[in-house]
Amino acid sequence: MNFDPAKAVQHLEQFGEFGDVNPSITDSSTFTFLGAKTMIDTFHGQTHGCFLYSRHWNPTNKYLADAMAAMEGTPAGWVTASGMAAITNAIMQLCNAGDHLVSSVTTYGGTFAFLKNYLPKFNIDVTFVDPTNLEEIENAIKPNTKVIYTETFSNPLLQISDIPSLAKIANKHGVKLMVDNTFSPMIVSPYKLGAHIVVYSMTKFINGKNDCVAGAICADEEFINSLIDVNSGTSMLLGPVLDPLRSSSILKNLNTLHVRMKYHGQNAMYLSGKLQELGLKISYPGLKSHPGHELLNSIMNKQFGYGGMMAIDIEDDEKANSLMEMMQVRGVGYLAVSLGYFKTLFSNSGKSTSSEVPEDVQRKMGLSGGLIRFSVGLDNDIENTYEIIKGCLIDLKII
Repeated sequence: MNFDPAKAVQHLEQFGEFGDVNPSITDSSTFTFLGAKTMIDTFHGQTHGCFLYSRHWNPTNKYLADAMAAMEGTPAGWVTASGMAAITNAIMQLCNAGDHLVSSVTTYGGTFAFLKNYLPKFNIDVTFVDPTNLEEIENAIKPNTKVIYTETFSNPLLQISDIPSLAKIANKHGVKLMVDNTFSPMIVSPYKLGAHIVVYSMTKFINGKNDCVAGAICADEEFINSLIDVNSGTSMLLGPVLDPLRSSSILKNLNTLHVRMKYHGQNAMYLSGKLQELGLKISYPGLKSHPGHELLNSIMNKQFGYGGMMAIDIEDDEKANSLMEMMQVRGVGYLAVSLGYFKTLFSNSGKSTSSEVPEDVQRKMGLSGGLIRFSVGLDNDIENTYEIIKGCLIDLKII
């Protein structure tokens, strides 16, 4: 696949109305019209380039949405106030009462809770499947299935979804393939591989600063326009609008994403390899021992590395807690949820970001109580970071 998401972003010509190199921030909720008919036409979606109300479109938000669409290779995009807003709005736009969707069981805990606990309120049924088992996924499709939902890198087990094969299954059955690409921006381009809708928590790697919460939906123009239709659009009517001031700062950070992803990946590759040499059970897609390594090689944009996410499974939750506490005290990073920060973050997934998933389901999917998920930071001396972790492991008699 000959697609360069970084180049696609860099080739955008986005500048302010007075020639300022950063696009202007439109700090306004409503917009004036020079003619009454233009306002009427805009309400009916019959004008282009006119702004009505910032719950619908805001110029600053559109700059960011256009940049996200360029990065994904989609015709259009829309930005939301959180990653969960992106996921839930896209699903609710696709599904009505009585519909069904197929979802990876190893998915972010908030997503799992929405699918398992919230959608039944609307009589929408969900079948959870192993995202790596294509036969199981296809067998789960029903006549009323509307969506296959997966994550490119599953959270927190880092399984790799075979997006081209999933797209074939989706197209065969006339359903939409929706992919959460939060863990792997630029590394994988799901839309270019056949996915119909790509969603993000921009809170994570896209923004990279952990100073805001935001999301994005990338798809074709028909779907994005349906989301913001004034009469029936889920996003227009539920109103998960991103503050344009935040859009402006995220857009600036997006332009350094390619550099950051490469360095996150470089550090994670070094750390995972050295820890594996110590005999630890490591999950990192860049390692040849990872079950999805070859699949990822076949679908990835290789110049951006294998990502900043890795997991260590020390099988015992008490040891995991002790290790995380010691790593924080000794300066490895922070015991915190989320990811994509310039400092290393780590947490016990089963008790934090996947805590919404019942423990019996966690065990069935292969998530042990001792799994620690790492978002490896931009450490300038990753060798020193490794030595500190190694010292913690030795002092706690884990190795």
